[in-house]
Amino acid sequence: MARKKLTDRTVKLLRPRNERYEVWDASTSVFGVRVSPAGRKTFVYLYRFEGLARRMTLGVYPRISLATARGKQGRARLLLEKEGRDPGAEQMHVKRADRDSLSVQDLADTYIEKWAKPRKRSWQEDQRQLTANVLPFIGRKKAGNVTKRDIIEILDNLIDRGSPIAANRTFAVIRKMFKFGLTKDLVPHNPCEALQAPSAEHQRDRVLTTDEIQVFWNALDGDILAMTPGIRLCLKLMLATAQRRVEVATAQWSDFDDGWWTISATISKNGLAHRVPLSPFACKLLRQADKGDSPFVFPGRSGNGPVRIETVTKSLRHNEQAFGLDHFTPHDLRRTAASQMASTGVSRLVISKLLNHVEGGVTAIYDRHSYDQEKRKALNAWGRRLESITCGKKAKVIELKAG
Repeated sequence: MARKKLTDRTVKLLRPRNERYEVWDASTSVFGVRVSPAGRKTFVYLYRFEGLARRMTLGVYPRISLATARGKQGRARLLLEKEGRDPGAEQMHVKRADRDSLSVQDLADTYIEKWAKPRKRSWQEDQRQLTANVLPFIGRKKAGNVTKRDIIEILDNLIDRGSPIAANRTFAVIRKMFKFGLTKDLVPHNPCEALQAPSAEHQRDRVLTTDEIQVFWNALDGDILAMTPGIRLCLKLMLATAQRRVEVATAQWSDFDDGWWTISATISKNGLAHRVPLSPFACKLLRQADKGDSPFVFPGRSGNGPVRIETVTKSLRHNEQAFGLDHFTPHDLRRTAASQMASTGVSRLVISKLLNHVEGGVTAIYDRHSYDQEKRKALNAWGRRLESITCGKKAKVIELKAG
């Protein structure tokens, strides 16, 4: 058994031989270095447990230093002598547990399948945020080892990139994902605790003016936009009906019947079915849709499902310069329609019914159809006004009294 005083220089100068050999520290016969024919140097610890000789691997040089290896050997010896436990078996248990624990990629996949998909219409947006902003950085890391610093670095990267709102959205998804993991006992802690959204947000109040509506509509009818006919029509219907992006984009032909559009509870934001009266103007727009083999009014590229809601937003954003208007979003079209109706005297209550806002109180459950007549009058008036704005026709716009 070769013995030598082990120093950093000694270990560094050890050379491979034709066969594996070991060099043991002169100060103790239980700590040494094993050198393979390929030159791999591994620190080892010899000990006896329950009368049997055991060998424990401490780490590979220079991945760990001599000092680190000595420290690991010292802790293993204390575990053996003070607690009577086998340090090699303990090490294998820790390695096995670490190997079997979920990575962030595993946690993300589980979160999407088990929580987001069954509960969120916009689960694809959660998946997109994780795929683009999180997994490239910590996807391979063990979920239980993720720290607050990891999260902060991801968010800081988005802030530095000039995307503060994306940072907020990404933070919300990460926090929700780890909260899910914690409730399912998949992770020991939530690294997002005590962290706040990185950027302050202000409620948007963007409303297109009458002139902007005309510019917007003319652009959709023209040939200056890089946008499919389906997306153009989808945006028009959002403005004409004042409904949400997801509700218009995922509409099916079976949802429309005799001048009414019924948005199912699985699609509406508040989980309640919503009846939308279609104005003659909205009906005319709907007839322009290509009624092919798909059950969806706006089918996606594959034809097996509706157009992705992110595609609607991206199409609008990518054509922003072509429109020549200040920045606006699909949701701003809904706000514009509501503002236009309010300007003609439609009451806030009727507008709230049209927008399908969450209502409180016992009557909210039984009051779903009591404003059908008022909603139809309001949307018909808005349809006439919109036609007048977009087509240059003089339409009789009736001012509706509030109340």
